[in-house]
Amino acid sequence: MTRLRTTGTAACAVLLAVAALTGCNRESNGAGGGKVGIDMPRTDTDFWNSYQQYLEKGVDKGTVSALPLSNSQNDISKLVANVQAFTDQGAKAIVMAPQDTGAISSTLEQLAEKKIPVVSVDTRPDSGKVYMVVRADNRAYGTKACEYLGEKLGGKGRVAELQGDLSSINGRDRSQAFASCMKKKYPGIKVHELPTDWKGDVASAKLQSLLAQHKDVNGIYMQAGGAFLQPTLALLEQKRLLKPAGSDKHITIISNDGIPEELDAIRSGKIDATLSQPADLYAQWALNYAKAALDGKTFKPGPTDHGSTIVKIENGLEDQLPAPLVTKENVDDKKLWANQLEKK
Repeated sequence: MTRLRTTGTAACAVLLAVAALTGCNRESNGAGGGKVGIDMPRTDTDFWNSYQQYLEKGVDKGTVSALPLSNSQNDISKLVANVQAFTDQGAKAIVMAPQDTGAISSTLEQLAEKKIPVVSVDTRPDSGKVYMVVRADNRAYGTKACEYLGEKLGGKGRVAELQGDLSSINGRDRSQAFASCMKKKYPGIKVHELPTDWKGDVASAKLQSLLAQHKDVNGIYMQAGGAFLQPTLALLEQKRLLKPAGSDKHITIISNDGIPEELDAIRSGKIDATLSQPADLYAQWALNYAKAALDGKTFKPGPTDHGSTIVKIENGLEDQLPAPLVTKENVDDKKLWANQLEKK
């Protein structure tokens, strides 16, 4: 992982090294190409709050000239309204993270007609043209979580899977990959799929019901630590099931996100691992690609210099950023974005 770029010069140097770019105008800092509208999908989880912090740092450093951030609060109708407001204010590029990846299609078509490029962060719209999708390989999340649990449980046991919103490409990718891996590699593990719509209270309620029916749950996969970590740990503690890692009757837990609270939980033995979704790189490359779009630059599929791979998708390109597995062994690695955040 790389740290946030702090100057226009650094941003240009990075962009120049990515596949198939022409020259970078150092003086423009994005401002010459117009304003960028940036919508936050939600601010009720630690992951998205951290992403916003990195976005604001990038804007403050002058990567792009941005309109005031909006927040669609996990509501597709609000996202559509926010995008309309951005276009009314003259936005020349849009950065968004649509949580309902099917319902945003018509809005993307309208933006394409107006020649307003879109960078989609964390989620891949099902259809509708995008300039670039910035996300990690979410199928790899599900597969890595499966392999970690399968190995730790010795291929036997009962696992609760706290799924995200299955109307989201991320929820579907993680769930499908996890199920496929479990069926193929660990048929001796019974998986209970618990859809949650990314809501912590829903996750807690469904997990409580499952634990009441099955006392032998010995593994949990949380598809979003930012939403599920605290309610899950609170429930396990209430039920006296929160045993430290390495002790008898410990429930093996792997998560997705890589927020500071997850890393602290790994250090204290409350959970075992997480996949660090790169909030810093999401913000960095969302802004860099928005600037590149304003500057009229184009990209081609292939490896990048920042440890990712650009792949062709039906409606554009996707930069698949790395998401490392975090365990007790590497939880203090300074390269992890959660270890770079300023302490409040």
